[in-house]
Amino acid sequence: MVVLLFVISVFSFIVIQLPPGDYLTSYIMTLQTQQGTVDESMIEALRKQYGLDLPMYDQYIFWIKNMFKGDFGWSFEWKQPVGKLLADRLPMTVLLSILTLIFTYVIAVPIGIYSATHQYSFGDFFFTIIGFVGLATPSFFLALVLMFLFNKYLGFSVGGIFSTQYIDAPWSFAKFMDLLKHLPIPIFVIGLAGTASIIRVMRGCLLDELRQQYVITARAKGLSERKLLYKYPVRVAMNPIISTIGWVLPGIVSGATITAIVLDIPTVGNLLYSALLSQDTYLAGSSIMILAFLTIIGTFISDLLLAWADPRIQYQ
Repeated sequence: MVVLLFVISVFSFIVIQLPPGDYLTSYIMTLQTQQGTVDESMIEALRKQYGLDLPMYDQYIFWIKNMFKGDFGWSFEWKQPVGKLLADRLPMTVLLSILTLIFTYVIAVPIGIYSATHQYSFGDFFFTIIGFVGLATPSFFLALVLMFLFNKYLGFSVGGIFSTQYIDAPWSFAKFMDLLKHLPIPIFVIGLAGTASIIRVMRGCLLDELRQQYVITARAKGLSERKLLYKYPVRVAMNPIISTIGWVLPGIVSGATITAIVLDIPTVGNLLYSALLSQDTYLAGSSIMILAFLTIIGTFISDLLLAWADPRIQYQ
């Protein structure tokens, strides 16, 4: 895990540096537009202040050394420490990710089981259609549609995570209730595509297991249908879904970037998007490292869950 994070940090830092220019170049162009000319000594002072006069490898070493001390660098665009920016965005990102993950699995797994055990029934066809619609609908488009419908017919704004009067207000019961009112729409929009995908995977895997010889034998011996279903086929059919948890965690954070921008949700995803546009090196690099860390931790959790769910899987 440590080696993977190191390799990812090197490649991400190099890729961020590949586009011509840097944040200071864009900043100087803005100053020239506003002031007409910019003093060369001022440009050099700014370049030295931001450490952009150093070679790329020195910038990388400086960033990594400070990261081990808990200092993720300075955001050029926000004029704040990167650690503070991420600390402000990370709790909401983690909360939204966990709730979306719970929503996805709680809805998708039971529906997948129902579709497999009631193959070609009306319910199966209905959930299949819903699943394909969910896969085909862009999340940001669904967010726009729901924002319009809620605002026009219910008079409720679903943008943001708090109402205007609670954005800068201290935490209270009223602010917490306002947060709960705003969470369902982002969770539904972000989780819909993942839910539809897992329904299809669960249905297909369980159908394969239900045709296996051990299921036919257990049924012939008189084992109750409910006990037979949940003790053997469902557990085995869950393996492909469990193994993808490592992809789901960062996917919810980064894959929902456009949706987060549309809904004005303060997550790490739209912070990363803004940093990449402005070539805010340390902010972009630190955000990518968090996503990489989530991927690796998610994969590790998947391995542990697989070993727990299926005794046939052993790690020496």
